[in-house]
Amino acid sequence: MNYDGCVNLPKTLERPKRKFSVAFAAGLLAFSATGAAALDGAVMTGDTPIVGSEVVLWQAGQDAPVQLATATTAADGSFKLDANPVGDAGVLYLTAQGGTPSGGVENPAIALMTLLGSDLPEEATLNEMTTVSAAYVSGRFLDGTALSGNALGLTILSKNHANLVDVATGGFGERIQDPLNSTQTSTMANLATLSTLLAGCVRQVQDDSCDDLFSATTAPNGTVPSTTLDAVRLLVKSKSHQPEAVFALLDAFYPVPKGKTLRNTPYMPYRSTAPTAWTLAIKFTGGGLSAPGKMMFDKDGNLWAGANFIVGSQASDALWDGNLAKFTSDGVPLSPITTGFHGGGLEGPAFSLAIDQQGRAWITSTGSNTVSVFDSDGTPLSPEEGYNFDGALGQMGGIIATPKGDIWGLDFSKGRVVSFESADPAKGKLYCQGDDPTSDDSTCGLDGAFFLAIDQQDRIWITNAIKNYVSRFSVKNPEKMEHFKVGYSPKGLAVDSKGNVWVANTLGERGFNVPTLAHLAELKLTGRLTSAALHKIGANYLIEHRPGSVSMLLPDGSMAPGSNFKADGSLVAPWGVAIDGDDHVWVANFVGKSIVQLCGSRVETCPEGLTTGDAISPIGGFVGGGMQFLTDVQIDPAGNVWVANNWQDPRVCVGDVELSTRCGGQGITVFYGMAAPVEAPLIGPAVPAK
Repeated sequence: MNYDGCVNLPKTLERPKRKFSVAFAAGLLAFSATGAAALDGAVMTGDTPIVGSEVVLWQAGQDAPVQLATATTAADGSFKLDANPVGDAGVLYLTAQGGTPSGGVENPAIALMTLLGSDLPEEATLNEMTTVSAAYVSGRFLDGTALSGNALGLTILSKNHANLVDVATGGFGERIQDPLNSTQTSTMANLATLSTLLAGCVRQVQDDSCDDLFSATTAPNGTVPSTTLDAVRLLVKSKSHQPEAVFALLDAFYPVPKGKTLRNTPYMPYRSTAPTAWTLAIKFTGGGLSAPGKMMFDKDGNLWAGANFIVGSQASDALWDGNLAKFTSDGVPLSPITTGFHGGGLEGPAFSLAIDQQGRAWITSTGSNTVSVFDSDGTPLSPEEGYNFDGALGQMGGIIATPKGDIWGLDFSKGRVVSFESADPAKGKLYCQGDDPTSDDSTCGLDGAFFLAIDQQDRIWITNAIKNYVSRFSVKNPEKMEHFKVGYSPKGLAVDSKGNVWVANTLGERGFNVPTLAHLAELKLTGRLTSAALHKIGANYLIEHRPGSVSMLLPDGSMAPGSNFKADGSLVAPWGVAIDGDDHVWVANFVGKSIVQLCGSRVETCPEGLTTGDAISPIGGFVGGGMQFLTDVQIDPAGNVWVANNWQDPRVCVGDVELSTRCGGQGITVFYGMAAPVEAPLIGPAVPAK
């Protein structure tokens, strides 16, 4: 079925099978005789073959990629390769350069690419769609046609390539077509539109189509691409640079035919308006995930997330009852469907999750007032009641693992600090309780102790969500607390490579004034204000006033020049903070439903003309990917940016039980190739992935 002259959609989803029975049999014989694996492939532009293209099979690793085999495409675009990979490590990929599209003219600007994984598949297609996908997921790992980097990052990016495209056919992958992504995000349209624009150059639909593409994708520093792969590679690095100019090529290359309603494009669907930035994001869920709060990556790049609610429950933000979820680095659930990992005292995890050096997951609860521990397979190691210090704990807050192997956590409601020396539950200690362990008052001045991070001097920094300051102590003297002013209701914080502390202030500089907030808390504690009413007041305030800022504290605790930062108004009730391998600061906007990227303390890694605290992301932040009300943001070893969709509909979270399952946010969203990779697990300040 055609769409008013468009190349039909099914052709972009399934490449026609070629007749290769004799050749395939010969390939099998070659494999048997030589031990080499055989690959049958094609180089295409849409459903049109490219003849005479030079294909190279590469193996990528930490150093420069190794060339394994070469071939030249036949009249039908097909090619065959036999190859012996070097050793067991590395990721295989294909590039194709030059050639002549069937019925067209020779084009040296053609450069296409696809990722194959660690093993050679039987079939592969290179086209514009595989090229866009490969360039995006490769991010910082790709320089020209050379792919290299840390082994875990290469594995992650190769797996995620298959979320976007089908390696064999060159069409859409299964994940991008699932119900979460095909109808709730613009990712299919972004991928197809960019692929269509590359095809305009490949096919030279106009005499100057390649020049126009290269002009629109020229980098902010003036670097001009010379091939189609270069064009998309530069676009990945500067996603929000003149996006309208890129989108305008759609009308220039593929105007709507007279009397028709749709463009005659090689890939469908295409965008109808320009984005604020050209991003590719995938959303996923499952594994017992509902309302994810805090996320962490383990040494294998698997993602762990605490879930505020039990899937299918009458969810309300007044009661958290959820469990723990785990996913592969490409979003496949590893925890049980619906229930997730549970037991060990876990009930409604807070904004808390730590992966220790043994790969165990530590997580705290607000429902059961406990600390729980799970092994790497999700089996609870803590007792059924968790670790609760004989019932002395209140509602719990954040928890971290330190480089020296200790665990530190927070008691949110009682303003206390918890530690487990050497990650040993038998060595648990409580601080800031004074001489009266039954008291609910903190002796350290903590008020709503929310989240924590450790710096390079073994000092732990704590946000106080009910006030407007962060606190700091040395691990050698946990009860000697210092306090430093920031914005109101600080939530997430992170430490950069220079020891600077970045803090997300959910209420910014306006916020609730402290007496009003204290009065509301008093009404809640005395039973004159319900939890639902309190949350409704807070939710309405955030949505109506849209406050928010980010503070940068120098290592001595003083405010950095220019702080607090507002990112041109893009910070709207910010929550989580992460630092990438370039010391860029990534902030999850709770109410803004977007990701804000700030220039960090190493200005030399930022776009020219920007300084510390300036927004790199467009006005409003990066959007898309079906994002909802966000809490956490994390960077993986491939440089992908992951965010937690914590709330879906705040009106439901404060009372509409008929729609209760729409309170909890729906899944996790990952943006490909956005950041400088960091090592996993995150123990202490972020370290660039090596």
